[in-house]
Amino acid sequence: MKANIGLIGLAVMGQNLVLNMNDHGFKVAVYNRTTSTVDEFLEGPAKDTLVVGTHSLEELVNSLESPRIVMLMVKAGEVVDAYIEKLVPLLSAGDIIVDGGNSLFTDTNRRTADLAAQNILYIGTGVSGGEEGARNGPSIMPGGNKAAWAAVKPIFQAISAQVDGSPCCEWVGDNGAGHYVKMVHNGIEYGDMQLICEAYQLMSEGLGLSADEMHTIFTEWNKGELSSYLIEITAGILAYKDEDGLPLVNKILDTAGQKGTGKWTGINALDLGIPLTLIGESVFARCLSAQKSERVAAAAVLPKRVQQGFRLMREASKEYNLTLNYGEIALMWRGGCIIRSQFLNDIKQAYVSNPELENLLLADFFIDAMQKADAGWRKAVILGVELGIPTPAFSSALAYFDGYRTERLPANLLQAQRDYFGAHTYERTDKPRGEFFHTDWTGQGGKIASSTYTV
Repeated sequence: MKANIGLIGLAVMGQNLVLNMNDHGFKVAVYNRTTSTVDEFLEGPAKDTLVVGTHSLEELVNSLESPRIVMLMVKAGEVVDAYIEKLVPLLSAGDIIVDGGNSLFTDTNRRTADLAAQNILYIGTGVSGGEEGARNGPSIMPGGNKAAWAAVKPIFQAISAQVDGSPCCEWVGDNGAGHYVKMVHNGIEYGDMQLICEAYQLMSEGLGLSADEMHTIFTEWNKGELSSYLIEITAGILAYKDEDGLPLVNKILDTAGQKGTGKWTGINALDLGIPLTLIGESVFARCLSAQKSERVAAAAVLPKRVQQGFRLMREASKEYNLTLNYGEIALMWRGGCIIRSQFLNDIKQAYVSNPELENLLLADFFIDAMQKADAGWRKAVILGVELGIPTPAFSSALAYFDGYRTERLPANLLQAQRDYFGAHTYERTDKPRGEFFHTDWTGQGGKIASSTYTV
């Protein structure tokens, strides 16, 4: 008997989706670029199941019933295109390729059209719920060529989460609709996680609460109007102890990673003129957390109690090999342009004194200026909050300033959340940089992490 569906990519999401399909009576054939991963999967989590292991794409395709359905659970971007190029010669008219990764919706638009011209049906589907969802029931958001929906519908709706008797899976729309909806979902996720992390930091640093005390608060929150998956797992994370009995969350390095979907949401909001400020700031918060060494240095010279454009140009100079002269740029802007101002001379002097200056906030002139402006700046933002007057530039700039001079941000909790639901791994403060760890937070997850996502 041939398999109902084939799946390529045995990282954490791929493995758990396969086991989920098997539980619901579907025979699944699997392939992974590193073929030893296939054998390990069959000897481990998939032992005594109907899962069929294959060691080549030809073997995978030949093991499938018609119309053949091949689902890709690989890294978004060029890897997806590479697998499509290899699969097309092996498939027949009416066969189906499903991309279950976090692809950019415009890529899905292109692939749907290109494959339709070759009589291959294409579905780009968002899969949400992380490791646990993939195993026990995710939210599935398929879109693309609707002619393929009838063939995949029984599988996807069976393995998806069920609420009030209805599957959390329905056809979203044509072309890249499924991946677009997943992109927006992930953007909202970025915002939710950032809000939780800021609440955590306020309680930890502002109120001096311990991890156990915060665990109690989040547990109570999860019983009321704030009841949600992210609140629930945050409570669990705060209660989790390392081998020495101390809270593990305190040992996680505060540098957050991202897969790009939140950034895409922000870019699309700019394209459409939609003020998606919470999501945008959440993306930037992750970017700021990654500047760990700069934050540590800034914390020493900008004690608690703007020129961001120059920071952007400095990063662009490295990325695009522009070799910019920041001091001369400041002088060019002293006259004739819209942003001309007196302190551009001070910017010039800062780069004369230190051509390798990472951020103008670390220059003597601006250290002094920020200290003088600090109290009034905060009062202005507070006044806006009290009177209901929006101050998006004042408040976001203040948040950047405070974040940049904060040695430890709450991204440690965010990384714990990402590892909890997606096995994305994290670094530790008590281990060398570059070493990544994955914790089985619930005692029911696997050892495999999403760092193998490129298969």
